[in-house]
Amino acid sequence: MASRAQRMPKSLRITSSAFVILWFILAAFPFVWTVWGSFKVELDFFSIADWTNAITGERTEAVYGSPFTMTGYAGAWIQEEFWRNVLNTGIVCFFVVTISLTIGTLGGYALSRSSYNYTFWLLITALIFRAMPPITLVAGYLLPFFEWNVWGILPTTIIVLVAINQPFTLWMLHSFFKNIPSELDESAKVDGCNQFQAFRRVIIPVMWPGVITTGLFSFLLAYNDFAVGAMLLSESNRTMVPAIAAFLGTTQTEGNVMFAVAAVVSATVPLFLLVMFFQRQIVGGLTAGAVKG
Repeated sequence: MASRAQRMPKSLRITSSAFVILWFILAAFPFVWTVWGSFKVELDFFSIADWTNAITGERTEAVYGSPFTMTGYAGAWIQEEFWRNVLNTGIVCFFVVTISLTIGTLGGYALSRSSYNYTFWLLITALIFRAMPPITLVAGYLLPFFEWNVWGILPTTIIVLVAINQPFTLWMLHSFFKNIPSELDESAKVDGCNQFQAFRRVIIPVMWPGVITTGLFSFLLAYNDFAVGAMLLSESNRTMVPAIAAFLGTTQTEGNVMFAVAAVVSATVPLFLLVMFFQRQIVGGLTAGAVKG
């Protein structure tokens, strides 16, 4: 039997294929162009006189004897010590994901098995807080952080990011738990498990796709954060995104655009590889959360 794609009219197949190819080119072009340009000097990559210099690397070759140079990466990672910002980001992401998933799984499971009326209003309240702009919550934390002399350190940023992310993890994991029959809990209790043992030994193994999906979204929130880190972290404790913005300079300080370009590529490539590696878990988790039964 011919597949559905083979039964489609030839003209429609050609049009669909052309659209997918065009979409892929448009989506991939900015990233590919940035990666290519990160090995050039600024006068080539941002050339106004002749944009083809970004391809040929004419001025890069004149300065370094090659159309490619690692100067941007060396400046960002060694001169500006971008590795410290990467380390700070790793610490923030680890604790945000760990705390968010711990609270989210316990809270989502408890709410999914609760029969009390306050469950609905608690979830609605969490949704309202999630809908608020993150900058609003950050502004509310500034005064106590200054008074307690804890501004500028990583734990304060972790606390705020968990507070911003927790309603999302609670809602998402709650929907996953609702799709798991409560009969599994009852069967585990019949076999001698208490409530927590049933949760840990029976429910969580079934929930892994949802946990991984929620964890990845929590990771992306902390990894790509700018507003919270920019307002709550001192210069020595900056995470990657605020540090990249600082490379561009301000009206008072001169920046280096190529350092920023190299840092953007350094931050994006691991993220791209991570999403590609967990793509099946992401799709499986989202599908499991969207389909009942």
